[in-house]
Amino acid sequence: MTGEWTTALRQAVEPGDRIAVMGIGHELCGDDAVGSLVVRALTPLLRVSSRALLIDAGNAPENHTGAIRAFKPDLVLLIDAAFMNVPPGTIRWLLPDQITGSGHHLPLSVLAAYLTAELGCRVALIGVQPASTAMDAPISPAVMRASAAIVEALQPVLLPPRD
Repeated sequence: MTGEWTTALRQAVEPGDRIAVMGIGHELCGDDAVGSLVVRALTPLLRVSSRALLIDAGNAPENHTGAIRAFKPDLVLLIDAAFMNVPPGTIRWLLPDQITGSGHHLPLSVLAAYLTAELGCRVALIGVQPASTAMDAPISPAVMRASAAIVEALQPVLLPPRD
């Protein structure tokens, strides 16, 4: 479940970057919880990293811009379910101009533009195609595998280099 998105991730991160990872989604709406799943899985692994900020933003990511501003990231990674008309569990790297529609209060394209303009940081979305975002639906096996793949790919990017 790797490919173009992992290459884009590695290319987007520059040495010494401070990276904010914002997991977005509604935990009661099936696969929409993928962003929160990723951040929750990363949290115990990254307690020692001063280069990474992890935010479980739920379904209102705009409410967490203050924490991102205080952290002063070079790169903000948004992780969210994204309807891309591909098989469930497909992961894609999307730049702000590729982010369309959003089921959130504030469209992610607007949030990305705000963060870029206000903080001068780079912003990208790691989107995962959901199988179902229905209320009380379980997280699909395909999206569970995708979330694990994202966690695995982000660990070496977010952990401080070892001497």
